[in-house]
Amino acid sequence: MRPSVADELPPFSSGERRFNALFIEMSIRLFVIGFLAYWTFVIIAPFGAMIVWSVVVAVALYPLLDRLAALLGGRATIAAVLITVAALALVIGPMTWMGLGFVDPVKGVIAGFENGDITIPPPPANVKDWPLIGAQIYSYWELASTNLRSALTQILPQLKPVGEYLLGMVRNAGVGTLKFLLSVILSGFLLAYAQQLLVGMRALARRIDPSNGEKYLNLSGATINAVSRGVMGLSIMQAVIGGVGMYLAEVPGANLLTIAILVLGIVQIGPLLVVAPVVFWAWTTLSTPAAIGLTICMLTVNYMDNVLKPFIFAHGLSTPIPVIFIGVIGGVLAHGVAGLFVGPVVLAVVWELATAWIADEMTEKAEVEAAEKEALEQIAPPVEPLTIPAER
Repeated sequence: MRPSVADELPPFSSGERRFNALFIEMSIRLFVIGFLAYWTFVIIAPFGAMIVWSVVVAVALYPLLDRLAALLGGRATIAAVLITVAALALVIGPMTWMGLGFVDPVKGVIAGFENGDITIPPPPANVKDWPLIGAQIYSYWELASTNLRSALTQILPQLKPVGEYLLGMVRNAGVGTLKFLLSVILSGFLLAYAQQLLVGMRALARRIDPSNGEKYLNLSGATINAVSRGVMGLSIMQAVIGGVGMYLAEVPGANLLTIAILVLGIVQIGPLLVVAPVVFWAWTTLSTPAAIGLTICMLTVNYMDNVLKPFIFAHGLSTPIPVIFIGVIGGVLAHGVAGLFVGPVVLAVVWELATAWIADEMTEKAEVEAAEKEALEQIAPPVEPLTIPAER
């Protein structure tokens, strides 16, 4: 009888059996861990920006929690509740006021169309002389000046995609605002368990990188504090002061101008682009005392940026301005309102961690090279150059 192929193969040794069993066991473990990690990511991905923002708020408010808890006799939970309620009050009021600033102009335009209050002046005669498109523009402009509804009906198909895009922006802004408020509430829970979470994060950091993990964790916290309480805190102060002044002076579009001050402050451009037109409007429209008051208010907003920014950058904030700018733009495009704050913080943390990691690598390389050089000198000390005595 001819032996089978299995009989011709040599039997597995005990070492090979243990290796195969270990390989199969390791493969199963990696598959289960990878599947659970993927499933977890799928579940929390829709709330990613909200979770990051809640962590940022919690880290920024943690020093305040320590002080308030000490005043309350160590009651950290009560301190966290008070801070959360105060944060919600500070967030809901301005955001509601700025949201109405978007809604009211739209309502006014719609009411103007319905009542016929919006009128367009007739076109100048020289519009016909414009090359290529002058006659078409003159004809449509003349129709809009006499029958605006009919003119809009002609371009309605072209305006439909624009309207859908604007409705999508409004819808996303509403969802982003809701996530923003929920993240403030979630940050309250994080503050209530801050000590336990801090111990756990330090243990996890040491587990990931035993030598530098805790140092990088402290650097992340310091960067979040610098950006949130520095750049963003200053921008929010400017927006609040400017918004209150423009609201009291009844500046047209004060809500939108307040948002512009906030955004310009975060991207490090400065509020001068808003301050200058508002001051000009004040001196051409308001009475002298009111114009003086609004001018003082807006100049305060402008020079807060010049006076306080050096102190902010002197306390450890070394993130380049382009990184913060890209974080703002990318954050808003990716996550809406919350991304205005989440984007620059995340990029600033990544920048600081990458810079520290590269610096550590360079330091370790320099230390290794110095140690190798010292070892070579001990093995073969440098030969002193031969000197020939000068002839007499």
